Amino acid sequence: MSDPATEAFVAHRNLLFTVAYEMLGSAVDAEDVLQETWLQWAAVDLAVVRDPRALLVRITTRQAIRRWRTVGRRRESYVGPWLPEPLLTTPDVAEDVELADTVSMAMLLVLETLTPTERAVFVLREVFAVPYEEIALAVEKNAAAVRQIAHRARTHVATRRPRGTVSPAETREALEAFRRAVESGDLQGLLDILSPDVVFLGDGGGVARATPRPVTGAARVARLLSRGTAWLGGAVTAEPAQVNGWPALIVRRDGDIDSVVAVRLDHRVVTGLYYVRNPHKLSRLDRETTLARDRPVG
Repeated sequence: MSDPATEAFVAHRNLLFTVAYEMLGSAVDAEDVLQETWLQWAAVDLAVVRDPRALLVRITTRQAIRRWRTVGRRRESYVGPWLPEPLLTTPDVAEDVELADTVSMAMLLVLETLTPTERAVFVLREVFAVPYEEIALAVEKNAAAVRQIAHRARTHVATRRPRGTVSPAETREALEAFRRAVESGDLQGLLDILSPDVVFLGDGGGVARATPRPVTGAARVARLLSRGTAWLGGAVTAEPAQVNGWPALIVRRDGDIDSVVAVRLDHRVVTGLYYVRNPHKLSRLDRETTLARDRPVG
């Protein structure tokens, strides 16, 4: 039989994972944070805890900020562009527009430009609607300072976040057109679907072949994609999927997952392509990950 501490932790686990993942952009690091959170939570005297959810979020946030110190040093020496670890997400994530926006590859890259404390404040306030007073306890600042940090982070993100909106039907249509063009190597078809200032980022982590630098502009990206995946060898397929709440293609070679291409759409055209081939980041694409952002009561 589960004890109260275990029951509370399990009840909020998906929320805690989502907080840690949005803070770090890595499922592996988020899982490590959850392990550290559990060890600290298991030692808490529940008799004096009024709000288990709030305390668990607070512990997770502090652990994620500490984890960032290690993560940040590791990313400084990363080979080539760094991209978040992609997650195959459940359909309800795409239906939750706000959540899908904040866990998208594009937004996670924007959040990378914030300091750890700014990121924590932004995520807790904008995504999870945590009261300023509770955020202050999590980041060990006073409420007035947290409000200033939140304003600064919100302004920073607003100037960089994706702006266009696309309906689900338009998304499916655009993704299918993109898939056909990639698989057929149709240069004109790619030019028709790519924005003039589209950006292609490839993450091989120095382990797998990928573009070592960002590729920008429709013509250059189209030429890159028109070569298709023939160089991979074997039988290659590209299947539509929801990755981080947004449309993507999972590329398989001889049935095994080789890479994922997450697609950013603005006004019916592709403005961003995020190609993750680092094998260490593909382990969660064979199963759906449940994300949650249940709001505090009251």
